[in-house]
Amino acid sequence: MRSRPPSRSEPDNRSPRVRTGGRPSGSHQQAQESQFRRAPLPLQPDSLAWAIKTAADCVTEVIAFGCSLTAVLARLRLQNLPTNAVRAQAIDLTYATLRRYRRGDVALSKLLDRPTAEDALRSLLRVALCWLEMHPEKAHVGVDQAVEAAATLSGGRYRGFVNAILRRALREREQLDSAIKADDEAQHQHPAWWLQRLKTDWPTQWQTIIAGGNRKPPMGLRANCLRTDVATYRQQLSAAGVAIEDALPDDAPTAILLTHPQAAESLPGFAEGLVSVQDLGAQQAAQLMNVQPGMRVLDACAAPGGKAAHLLEHAAIELTAVEADRERCAALQRVLDPARFPADRSIQVICADAAQTNAAWAKRPFDVILLDAPCSGSGVAGRHPDAKWLRREDDIYTLSRTQRELLNALWPRLKTGGKLLYGTCSVFAQENNQQIAAFVARMPDALVLSETYLLPDARHDGFYYALLQKVPA
Repeated sequence: MRSRPPSRSEPDNRSPRVRTGGRPSGSHQQAQESQFRRAPLPLQPDSLAWAIKTAADCVTEVIAFGCSLTAVLARLRLQNLPTNAVRAQAIDLTYATLRRYRRGDVALSKLLDRPTAEDALRSLLRVALCWLEMHPEKAHVGVDQAVEAAATLSGGRYRGFVNAILRRALREREQLDSAIKADDEAQHQHPAWWLQRLKTDWPTQWQTIIAGGNRKPPMGLRANCLRTDVATYRQQLSAAGVAIEDALPDDAPTAILLTHPQAAESLPGFAEGLVSVQDLGAQQAAQLMNVQPGMRVLDACAAPGGKAAHLLEHAAIELTAVEADRERCAALQRVLDPARFPADRSIQVICADAAQTNAAWAKRPFDVILLDAPCSGSGVAGRHPDAKWLRREDDIYTLSRTQRELLNALWPRLKTGGKLLYGTCSVFAQENNQQIAAFVARMPDALVLSETYLLPDARHDGFYYALLQKVPA
């Protein structure tokens, strides 16, 4: 994702001010500012103030500096914090703020007399406004703790300012809600170009897709059939008091959906490898591929490795997993450690560009190829809300070219009669059915066996799969 933060107007380098309707004046104002400019104390890691400030720092990394949320949170989790640190609360608040695309910015445009050039201040206000929306019954707590968090900025000079902004936001909630409703991006919490694509591609279902991108994602599990079976593991979950949803006919045989997400480490048998966390939509890939023992299988663009591991759990195959990114490849090697699988599986992890098929790993043709193609991630916006801020429409054209190049490069490495599963976590037609239609038009030996559209909902993220077979030309 490109590091080009959205901007609706050029920021003013002067200090921001509350609009006149919400700011006290005269001696009362001076007394209030004096009260809020006392020397700041370090934030306690078990406080809401710490969670707000930490979430604001994460939001700044994403919006102002273009960092991926995955990388930002990975660094946060590595911090040596006390056991009572409210890290989970800070992470939840980060996700919630980023999901609420443009809502905080529209509110601030009504509350400030000019845009602020202070990224840290703006992020803190976004996070605080998000918290107040989520917890209106605890508004006084949220304001107080946001003011404490503001004490860490610029020597505490923004304490009074943040207090005035948030208290005015509480008084004018109705007017702010009207302003948000009048702004298409803020109301639907997605960029305008994204909304337009969805309305074009899914004229009767775009609002359902939007709702999926604005909610917390579901938590799916994949039972490891090498160590247990779904029925047995569902009983273990029930015995541990973990609520689960009923299975549906279209679910993969290994799939389990939790009623409420929880820490994976708290699940029975997780440390022993009885179960992995994997979205129910992602588990459809192995079901569609239906690999058989002895098959030579390629997983191109294989990181983080969940689909490859699922294939290895399913059958004794000869797997080649290719990943271009070195850091992701190192993580992939840990996931596909041969010690985790029976000895009758062959596993080769290659750090390389999957489009460079003149390499040694591609000399022999494959029975089955999985191309989990780089994509916009528009089907997983609820899980990766930074995409709303970092993606640009130009990226879709760049990604589409990459997808086309990968399809063209990998198809010759597939045996006649073999199958290629093309998959994305996108809901944009340009990356999905339009990409496959153009490919089939170029390749007379390509036959579409099936297309699967999964729109994001309460059970799974959004995915597209096209199963192709190579037939005699």
